[in-house]
Amino acid sequence: METRRTFVRGLGLAAGVALAGCSSSGESDSSGAGDSSSGGDGSDGGDTESSDGGSGSEWTETSTVEMTDGLAYEPKKIQVEAGTTVTFENVGSIGHTVTAYEGKILDGADYFASGGFDSQQAAKDGYSNGQEGNIPKGESYEVTLETTGTYEYYCIPHEMNGMVGTIKVV
Repeated sequence: METRRTFVRGLGLAAGVALAGCSSSGESDSSGAGDSSSGGDGSDGGDTESSDGGSGSEWTETSTVEMTDGLAYEPKKIQVEAGTTVTFENVGSIGHTVTAYEGKILDGADYFASGGFDSQQAAKDGYSNGQEGNIPKGESYEVTLETTGTYEYYCIPHEMNGMVGTIKVV
């Protein structure tokens, strides 16, 4: 019986540590968080709704995405014209990142991530080592997308909470 209690206590401790990273703007242990990338094949992806998360299937025509304390990008799916600069504004009180899924970057398109990283692994490593790429409350990150197609991105510390988004460039 003692083994079961020890196991349950360990689960509670692990959950508390994981949640601490979501509620603090200070240092956090994000090992393992954000490591479940979609393993994309680099294809456009079209209008698939597989990672929609219940937010509807409509594309919002805007160049501004808000990052909220609800651990969400709002709107979750946007559509812009090629050459548009998309601005990600942190309107919440906790930090977030914008990190493209590298395996889903379109041919000829540049990789993007807050912090200026040139790969998904570099962005994850930078965040793990001092929260590089973190966008604090009231600050923003911009990216200009020239190549038409669909881009998928996520927040490193909050991906496991469903903080993912999609940009369709037409």
